[in-house]
Amino acid sequence: MKTLLQFKNGVAGVPVPVSWHLADLGEARGKQELFTHQSPQKLKVLREHALIESAVSSNRIEGVEIDHHRIGTVLFGKSLLVDRDEEEIRGYRKALDFIHTKGTQLSLTIDLIQQLHRLSRGEIGDAGQFKQTDTDIIERYPDGRQRVRFQTVKATDTVAGMEQLVALWQNCLTERWIHPLVALAAFNLDFLCIHPFRDGNGRVSRLLSLLQSYQLGYEVGRYISLERLIEQNKNRYYETLEQSSQRWHEGTHDPWPFIQYSLYILKLAYKEFEDRVGRTASPRGSKTELVAAALGSLPLAFTVSDVERAAPGVSRELIRRVLQSLKVQGHVVCVGRGPGAVWQKKG
Repeated sequence: MKTLLQFKNGVAGVPVPVSWHLADLGEARGKQELFTHQSPQKLKVLREHALIESAVSSNRIEGVEIDHHRIGTVLFGKSLLVDRDEEEIRGYRKALDFIHTKGTQLSLTIDLIQQLHRLSRGEIGDAGQFKQTDTDIIERYPDGRQRVRFQTVKATDTVAGMEQLVALWQNCLTERWIHPLVALAAFNLDFLCIHPFRDGNGRVSRLLSLLQSYQLGYEVGRYISLERLIEQNKNRYYETLEQSSQRWHEGTHDPWPFIQYSLYILKLAYKEFEDRVGRTASPRGSKTELVAAALGSLPLAFTVSDVERAAPGVSRELIRRVLQSLKVQGHVVCVGRGPGAVWQKKG
């Protein structure tokens, strides 16, 4: 709530890069209807793949991973799950379903935030409950050292802090202290600094950002995984979060690095959406097109495992067939043999 309070009390001018992002996003939103009236089959492919990527990437950011071959079963099957990680990934998918189907009908309340946490944590243990003990954000180093990167709001003050944050969000939308997209990023920053749950705060913050962007009319997260883009730019995510959380408790922090990053991710999603709508083929070739799109996000040198991570839900066999086809066409070359062989893109 410290960031939204800053905006309520008046802030200096919006930084130029943020203004550029807002202008670009306004234009993208204006063209959104044009793209969402394209082929329903194309959009269906994008929605299905975004659902898979979001559930996998948002959990992977927090160190929750499952066997690649189990992704389809975990996300869409009805069989028993084998461990806690699978339960959390399926739970996150349920939370995404909830937002995708009812997002514009929902009011952002304390109960809703707890419901999203309960779903995304697989409804296990303390899912849906605010933290009962203080939980600071600890950074651990490979040599065993650790440091407190950020002291979150105390457990005894969490409910009051969250109630104030939700009230400020609603008032900001009504009174327009700042552009709604800036308020969305500010809300996200404040939520992460409050850190209301013992675990799973990052995942809930990403679900809330998706929900809030829907409610502001920015629906790109339905077709392009914002979580996957955050994972691909994870280092910058943590850098800007640390920059903007310094002196947060005193209310003298600089929120703009994190806000600029958040807007950049949304703009990146719109650019990819426009590219993919124009490129995604019919359902028969949909997964082939998704492999091609995944390759576009990878560096010049990559492995089959890298492609699997970038295109969850696509079989290794299909990935190899696509790579062999691209090799024949002269677009890629394989260096080495075996599962760890390196592939390289050719200019």
